[in-house]
Amino acid sequence: MGLALIAVSLLIGLGALGTAIGFGLLGGKLLEGSARQPEMAPMLQGKMFLIAGLLDAVPMIGVGIGMYVLFVVAPTLAG
Repeated sequence: MGLALIAVSLLIGLGALGTAIGFGLLGGKLLEGSARQPEMAPMLQGKMFLIAGLLDAVPMIGVGIGMYVLFVVAPTLAG
């Protein structure tokens, strides 16, 4: 059970870290693009929100897999 807890912690933590890095890069590129071509800012912002929604799905999937491992797989290995 102990290794399952470590695996779930790593799964959720690294997924959240990757998403945070992705959001930072995405926001930076949005600001760069808006500064270069201000007339394109509304279109870039719409695309940014679409990508942000897809990027935000990654840690949610990680949480789902982590819960599965924690509550379904780990008890079968322990007992």
